[in-house]
Amino acid sequence: MSAATPVAAPAGATTVLVIAKEPLPGRVKTRLTPPFSPAEAARLAEAALADTLHTLLTVPAARRVVVLAGAPGPWLPPGIEVVEQGAGGLDDRLAAAFGACTGPTLLIGMDTPQITAARLAPALGPDGWDGCDAWFGPAEDGGFWALGLAEPDPALLRGVPMSVPETGAVQRRRLVDAGLTVRDLPALRDVDTAADAAEVAALAPDGRFAAEWSRLTRTAAR
Repeated sequence: MSAATPVAAPAGATTVLVIAKEPLPGRVKTRLTPPFSPAEAARLAEAALADTLHTLLTVPAARRVVVLAGAPGPWLPPGIEVVEQGAGGLDDRLAAAFGACTGPTLLIGMDTPQITAARLAPALGPDGWDGCDAWFGPAEDGGFWALGLAEPDPALLRGVPMSVPETGAVQRRRLVDAGLTVRDLPALRDVDTAADAAEVAALAPDGRFAAEWSRLTRTAAR
């Protein structure tokens, strides 16, 4: 796994990034415990990440990259590059991910396995960046699940308070205050709690995440 270095995308094409943690027990989805054990929460996180990365393989992109804290595992499909996350808080790590790219770049998280090519199409279509400087995908908890920049600028992310109810509002305001034309993607629900997981599994019943959720809840009911 290599550290991120600036790579130019083909003209008009978009680099798609997924910011992710290696799905290890005790390191991911800790708000799912209880009712799930740390190992079960990690299995749900792995399924969510796998669904997200496989969706990336179905969309047009110059590069498909997972910006990873940790080591790759069997959840990583062929065709996805891996670069190491930078140091610091989440705002610094997101800023570094954008700073390693040139040209239009869309970053998404690993907590929305219900994403589809259709949900990403407005930003990744042939006219996605016409008259648009930034794409913003709000999360229902007040954060954001997607952020796209026509011209990546790490300063647009550094200092934004992360993992608080106003994260999304502050980040979007940062874009607007910089004079950018911002378009919005649909609001999605992040998987943080067991209630979130149940709803997201119902929204994408054919995915790996829903299958893992079903296995775990069936086992718990016995």
